[in-house]
Amino acid sequence: MMWWGYNGMNGWGYVLMGLSTLVFWGLVITTIVLAARHASRVIGAGRTSPPPTAQELLAQRYARGEIDTDEYRSRLDVLQRGPEYPVRG
Repeated sequence: MMWWGYNGMNGWGYVLMGLSTLVFWGLVITTIVLAARHASRVIGAGRTSPPPTAQELLAQRYARGEIDTDEYRSRLDVLQRGPEYPVRG
């Protein structure tokens, strides 16, 4: 007798309540995931460094022993002077 005047919820009420709960929590989780992705992109964007220059790559190859001193100096000279022949393009 505690629920006088309460007609109860029929089957469609339970279905709508369940779907609305799923939609609500789906939106909450989606919002959190998108915010985390955005924050990681913003934080990660500040840490990117520019790509190494040609001289830096050449120095790294020389330091690893891939090229000898004469080849390093001749290639570095070409990089600093520019190509001997103009490039057509």
